[in-house]
Amino acid sequence: MISAIYAAPAALLILWLSLNVIKLRHREGVNLGDGDNAALRLAMATQSNAVEYIPIALLLLFALESNDAPLVLVHTLGVAILAGRVLHARAMLRQNLSNRVRAMQITIWSLLLLALVNLVFAPWRTVFSI
Repeated sequence: MISAIYAAPAALLILWLSLNVIKLRHREGVNLGDGDNAALRLAMATQSNAVEYIPIALLLLFALESNDAPLVLVHTLGVAILAGRVLHARAMLRQNLSNRVRAMQITIWSLLLLALVNLVFAPWRTVFSI
């Protein structure tokens, strides 16, 4: 299962971002919300952004693999999504807007390609053989 190669590090990224939020909550004594703390707000936004994009990307990657797309295509899009998400998290935490924009471009284009390519490799015969 090729998509697992990308799901595992994506899960580790989310875990690392979550632990970063927990560490900041503990250090700043914030139990709920952001406590009007800019660093915690930034960490939470970074974690939230990853959680928003990674699941749909992995679902589309798994679907692509399951529909027998060429493995080079699955790997290419898997690398692109993972790279985009890691670069985005780093750019957000460092408050580097230009790198953040580039990382979002990688993510958005990868998601668009995953969606469109899944339509090409969808099992149309099975769907319409009723």
